[in-house]
Amino acid sequence: MKSLLILAALLAAGPAAAQNLIIRGGTINTGVANAPSPEVVIVRGGIIDYVGEDPGVTRDALQEIDLKGATLFPGFTDGHAHLDGIGWRELTLNLEGSASLAEAMAKLTAWARAHPTGPIIGRGWIETRWPESANGPRFLTAADLDAAAPGRVVLLGRADGHAVTASSAALAAAGIDASTQAPSGGEIARDASGKPTGFLLDAAMDLVETLRPQADPEALRDAYRAGFRVEAAYGWTGVHFMSAPWKDIPLLETMAEAGEAPIRVYNSVTPDGAQALIASGPRSVADGRVITRAIKFYVDGALGSRGAALFEPYSDDPHTSGLLQTSAAEITPLYEQAFRSGIQVATHAIGDRGNSLVLDWYLDAMMNVNGETPAIRDHRWRIEHAQIMRPSDERRFAALNVIASMQPSHAIGDFHFAPARLGDARLDGAYAWRSLLDWNVVVVGGSDAPVERGDPLIEFYAAVTRRDLDGFQGPDWRPAEAVSRQQALAMFTTAPAYASFREKELGTIEVGKRADFTAFDIDLMTVPEADIPKGHAVLTIVDGKVVYRRP
Repeated sequence: MKSLLILAALLAAGPAAAQNLIIRGGTINTGVANAPSPEVVIVRGGIIDYVGEDPGVTRDALQEIDLKGATLFPGFTDGHAHLDGIGWRELTLNLEGSASLAEAMAKLTAWARAHPTGPIIGRGWIETRWPESANGPRFLTAADLDAAAPGRVVLLGRADGHAVTASSAALAAAGIDASTQAPSGGEIARDASGKPTGFLLDAAMDLVETLRPQADPEALRDAYRAGFRVEAAYGWTGVHFMSAPWKDIPLLETMAEAGEAPIRVYNSVTPDGAQALIASGPRSVADGRVITRAIKFYVDGALGSRGAALFEPYSDDPHTSGLLQTSAAEITPLYEQAFRSGIQVATHAIGDRGNSLVLDWYLDAMMNVNGETPAIRDHRWRIEHAQIMRPSDERRFAALNVIASMQPSHAIGDFHFAPARLGDARLDGAYAWRSLLDWNVVVVGGSDAPVERGDPLIEFYAAVTRRDLDGFQGPDWRPAEAVSRQQALAMFTTAPAYASFREKELGTIEVGKRADFTAFDIDLMTVPEADIPKGHAVLTIVDGKVVYRRP
């Protein structure tokens, strides 16, 4: 909360007015392959006007920005994040970093005492490295929550966003008991007697959704304000907002038009908005500050909670091979409608079966539509996560011109448990960034915040080292899948620009492009690898406006 207040103070007056800028005093990396490092960048009217040697006297007054030794890059874009969730993380109980079940429950008790009334909403717990999970995964249960916050309605989401544990009071309020059937694509965990344990997986989370007090319009606006502040302070100049609630699109557009959206937002909306977006076509407001052009679908769940759909059973649980969230009959007609209308599709797929099915269904939809109309090649459809796949499916991304939208930090966290989930053989296609790039697939980098912290320096570090934040790399982490620093830079600059159809405007520091820049206090291209996550964003500029400056 303290960090949120500091950021609020820094940006209380909103983004600075557009300036004519001259930026110098540090290293400038344009993101253009083999281009020399220029001395200055000049911005006029929000557009890059000059990149090169310091011209000395200019024809008009320019506000000087002294980098003071920092390194300027093209604006970093988070290619997959949940803007609302980032904001709510700042405003609700955050269990991220809890080293044990006991620590997580101590945080819950403290929160309950500080907030004695109303439902308790939180997220961020993950059991994979808890000491209580030494003999097998120890998910939170209603009994845990009841002991820590007796009698309270409590909903605590697992870090991956694909499971939630509900207290007994929450289960009762939602009418969930031993007779309740799980919806398709979901699971209600039960004890030996058939009584729900409180752990709800994937689609079963919908059963308690109405208990969340987050529908208040002003609270929602506060959450988005918080999300914007956090993202700008990390150095993100834009975010691809995945699963953007369709009902929230008018609010985001209103905020953009009122100057309350300091960074760019590219929306991929929830399926309930599919028909409306297909009918209306792409939406854009505030000179492209908020664009809505894509629909986000789900085919499976997450690996950690064993919801990712696999061809073969989980190595550490032979009774399950994951959960499918949809079927060909249900989703292919929607794909076809989107394809005809020029609406981008993004589909969540984590397991090898999930990824293969999505590629099958993409192909079917494209073939069906192209049989009716001239071939539509520039669709830029995406698979979000693309975490586990058969090596034979990697080439199909290239053949179908499908973008792989991946989050490097998932690998350095998941590889502490992925070998147990998958077995060694399936790791050959796990988090295969380099293999996909070798097939000339466009790989977009993102953070999946608030599933992960959301820091671009952690994502960059994970991509180039394939090591956890302690520097550890297990023998089965497939180090050859790490990427070069130049490739990593592209994952967060030119690739998301392409994936949002804006490569002519964004992604590099070149004359004529929009003046979006991120400056860090380290040079990502030369600093020792271990020092990458120790750096900080010092300056974030969008359309020539300073939206964040580190004190």
